[in-house]
Amino acid sequence: MKKPDDILYLKQFVKQHPDNKMGWYLLGKHYREAGKDGKANYCFIQAGDIYDAYEQESHPLAHSEQQLEELKRWDRTQKKRKLWRRTALAAAILLIVTLLIPYNQFGRKDTQPDNQQPAATTTAAARLAVGVIFIPQAHFQPVGYAMEKLMEAGGGAPRLTLAASLGEEGGMMQWISRARLYMTADRSQGGNPLELKLLDREACLCEPWDRSRAEEVLKDWKKRQETHWVLGSGIMQYKRIYGKWPESLNDLIRPYPNNILSGEGDGMGESFSGLLEVIKKKAALREKDSQDSGEGKVKAGAADLVRTVSSNGLYDEAWDKPLEVIVDTDSYQLAVVQNNIVIRSYTVGLGGDKTPEGDFYISEKVRNPKGSQEGMFGTRGMTLSGSLYAIHGTNEPDSIGKDESLGCIRMRDTDVEELYDLVPLGTRVTIKGGKLPFGPKQPENNFSLVPKQDESNPSKVYQWLT
Repeated sequence: MKKPDDILYLKQFVKQHPDNKMGWYLLGKHYREAGKDGKANYCFIQAGDIYDAYEQESHPLAHSEQQLEELKRWDRTQKKRKLWRRTALAAAILLIVTLLIPYNQFGRKDTQPDNQQPAATTTAAARLAVGVIFIPQAHFQPVGYAMEKLMEAGGGAPRLTLAASLGEEGGMMQWISRARLYMTADRSQGGNPLELKLLDREACLCEPWDRSRAEEVLKDWKKRQETHWVLGSGIMQYKRIYGKWPESLNDLIRPYPNNILSGEGDGMGESFSGLLEVIKKKAALREKDSQDSGEGKVKAGAADLVRTVSSNGLYDEAWDKPLEVIVDTDSYQLAVVQNNIVIRSYTVGLGGDKTPEGDFYISEKVRNPKGSQEGMFGTRGMTLSGSLYAIHGTNEPDSIGKDESLGCIRMRDTDVEELYDLVPLGTRVTIKGGKLPFGPKQPENNFSLVPKQDESNPSKVYQWLT
């Protein structure tokens, strides 16, 4: 049992059995290990002679009336703080409900269903069923953080919003981790009223709602989110390569060597127009800010001009940065990242000092690349910046995690096939040591796209430095 669960169990136990000194002693020990000395001292005093017996000394506060009184005052202060937090939480909920219920031009609450809102106020974000707020683990008021994002979104918030935090390692959020759910905000019933459900006992100091439905919703949303990231990245890479925006999904899914995307994913066709609209709008704002600053820098707060919820339902003003690849030469890890979220991480084979460090981009994507030996490059290959270096599969799986290549990045075929579908042509690749202090992060089921074009190049024998 993990320590937070132990503390929760023991708190309930001493409430039901306040005369059980062993319960108070064990609870005090857990508080002490958690660094909560004030609470630990209070518990140890309640434990009395049990504390003396197990610690082989009397508790220093147990025989000081002045210190004991100070401890009691501390306890009363904590109770007042809890009461204040609950009151503030209730007030914030009422404020958000007021702000998110739309008003008509006469100042009355608009009771018409969402699907009957005027076209002028219906945005791509508002049409979404689900949005997610990711809260940094270090944030001391996760529910307040989520509410602030909700208020920023206003009428553009999706019908259902989830607030959660992901696991974190090395200062980066881990997409493949168990999420901690804090709350849901649901306005699916015609937009009136907003229903908030708090899901985390420690965050809300309350008896939480059942989270099983929210967990299922988040699981489904994460699967769709990966497709949105890939599609959005493809749109941005097309603009970078061709200097113009794609007109349709077909512009991204073309035969080799113009295969920006390696196929089509579920929902891409329906999402293309809305996603393109949001990305173009944010690009225009960045350009305007750059011109206004006179120094080529985006002004702080400019992203607020675009609604917090992007057309993919993620509460993240900078989400439209395309996917990137990081290769860590120290840990033999290759990761796909989106801002500070690690989407995937694989163990790879390298070439020691022969593997170059620096910034590259994927200049070519090819299926079943032909080498001088059958299968030497595996089932997929991605050239780096038009050089002789590449990310590719291998027919020597035992070399993964070692320095046995002549400089290329080797991957297991199942891994390189998923990577090939995840990252579009043009994706940035950074190779450097000390970037990824963690191990592989892969889901139960790999991401994949349905091929729509010929991506092979049988006429060429590749000379990559395998």
